[in-house]
Amino acid sequence: MEPRDLSDHAVYRAGRGIEEVARDLGLDPDDLVKLSSNENPFGASPKAVEAVREHADRVSSYPKSAHTDLTEKVADRHGLAPEQIWLTPSGDTALDNLARAFIEPGDRVLAPTPGFAYYPMSARYHHGAVDEYRLEKAEDFAQTPETVLSAYDGHRIVYVTSPHNPTGSEMSLDDVRTVAAETDDQTLVVYDEAYIEFTDSPSAIDLVEEREDVAVIRTFSKAYGLAGMRLGYAVAPAEWADAYARVNTPFGVTELTCRAGLAALDDDDHVEKTVEGARWAREYMREHLDATTWESGGNFVLVEVGDASAVADAAQREGVIVRDCSSFGLPECIRITCGTESETRRAVETINEILAEVSA
Repeated sequence: MEPRDLSDHAVYRAGRGIEEVARDLGLDPDDLVKLSSNENPFGASPKAVEAVREHADRVSSYPKSAHTDLTEKVADRHGLAPEQIWLTPSGDTALDNLARAFIEPGDRVLAPTPGFAYYPMSARYHHGAVDEYRLEKAEDFAQTPETVLSAYDGHRIVYVTSPHNPTGSEMSLDDVRTVAAETDDQTLVVYDEAYIEFTDSPSAIDLVEEREDVAVIRTFSKAYGLAGMRLGYAVAPAEWADAYARVNTPFGVTELTCRAGLAALDDDDHVEKTVEGARWAREYMREHLDATTWESGGNFVLVEVGDASAVADAAQREGVIVRDCSSFGLPECIRITCGTESETRRAVETINEILAEVSA
């Protein structure tokens, strides 16, 4: 017996963990700096950590009340009805739920390249077909309505990311509104705001209230530091929000994850510290790296280094783990997550030394 034909499905290659790299290189994990996965360098919200400890004895229970409480709290924060919040174990699963709700076999979706690999992966899992619109390096990866609409041909779903991973570029709210207006009324525009806390640009959640064809994706992994808990959500228009009950995995978000999310939403100090740290690190890298960088609205910076694989490998041997962007179709670029001040300074010094050796 064999699984169905998966030859068109790509494998998501996550950044390597500190323990894994330390074992391979014979290094002490405490001597390594991981800046490859856009994680929060300050860790999880302290309030969330305390909530997990406090409610650890409840792991035998399904997360019914905690799930309801978190849904209502997120909805209240956005001024929405609870049924418009599709709580999920990660933003990736929010993408899956939208695909379940909207994609019929053979429907085509439109995703950015370079871009987050899970957009096309999710669509193909749900028997959709994938087309791409290209963000050009020569245009500083600008995201404009023309960029998207020039490749649009009646697609069922159009994915937009702002701030965009891995480039850091952004699409204005007016431009998102234009894309939604210029696409068919049966086309869903999925606007991924995984990094929205790190920019001053407005959220597209207001568009969800204006239109029936825009959904927004959010995550607790970045600014709140809950990547290991797996928590995200989709924001859906009220007109079709009840579809969630028909496509959602039963009890997908765990009791402890819901408790962590509830506490994290009250930890404004941690979010502020995280955002300020990312802004400092972005500016420091752009000013001090001896390489071309791009302005970023996220908690990372894209850097052109020539041979990304060689530079990333060399940096890793020096104890600094960065992301080789070859898997994004950018074999000349690395992506460096914003770290603490000491981590960021070490990363810049390491990359500059490697680039100097290469040029010599």
